[in-house]
Amino acid sequence: MAISKDKKQTLVADLTTLLKSAKTTVYARYQGLTVAELQELRKSAREAGVKIKVVKNRLVRIAMGEIAVYKDTDTTGLTGQLLYAVSDSDEVAPAKVLAEFAKTHDALAIAGGFSDLGANLSEDEIKALAALPSKNELIAGVVAQLLSPVTDSVSGLAGGISGILSGLEAKAS
Repeated sequence: MAISKDKKQTLVADLTTLLKSAKTTVYARYQGLTVAELQELRKSAREAGVKIKVVKNRLVRIAMGEIAVYKDTDTTGLTGQLLYAVSDSDEVAPAKVLAEFAKTHDALAIAGGFSDLGANLSEDEIKALAALPSKNELIAGVVAQLLSPVTDSVSGLAGGISGILSGLEAKAS
């Protein structure tokens, strides 16, 4: 069934808005996935703050052409049945969601992506992104490293004070 011109214009406008705010966009081949599997992917993506879109590649190219950052981006890789994973808050989340899903579903194959600067990202680059810790995990690691000396000092002082107190108690007896 053909989509009306008005519906296509609405889709392109929505895609343009989505891509403008995207930190990372990852696309994958999904031929062979069932509707139930796609719903499962959408659910896990939603939980990670990622939006999954299944639209014609031509409409994605039109939307990208309307965004200054993506005007000169090579879109020759946008062929076949693709779904697009987009996040406006986390650069790693789209790659992580698709890579995690692809581990248990062979029909999903990551094909590439785009950075928020308009750069093409290869399949290998996307897989490397997926292997990185999430933004929250990185922040937690940095905070733990910063607090490590303070925690060690407090532990040392706490042990020292109890030792001094027990020594004083022993002398008072």
